[in-house]
Amino acid sequence: MNPKLAALVFSWVGLAGLAYAHNPICDCYDNGDNTITCEGGFSDGGTAVGVPMRVLDGAGKVLIEGVMSDRSDFTFTKPEVDYRVEFEGGEGHIVQIDGRDIEE
Repeated sequence: MNPKLAALVFSWVGLAGLAYAHNPICDCYDNGDNTITCEGGFSDGGTAVGVPMRVLDGAGKVLIEGVMSDRSDFTFTKPEVDYRVEFEGGEGHIVQIDGRDIEE
């Protein structure tokens, strides 16, 4: 293999590994008291402290905005309309969770 091509391939593989190491992870659950808690982090073990969170209605209107706490969680009052939660993991990586998928 051409040495320049080999170096390019190895750099792409290395960059892909770095990108993969920072995948956002978020899960939400119903607390049973009309509140929802979402917990987040990253696949490399990083915390989600300060990560932006949004709760949107079915039309995409923002109902609630905030950030992950120092415990990498975010609690909000459950909307009375259909909603989804967005965890903004950076660089275009947004985890979306449909409110219908959040269980106690």
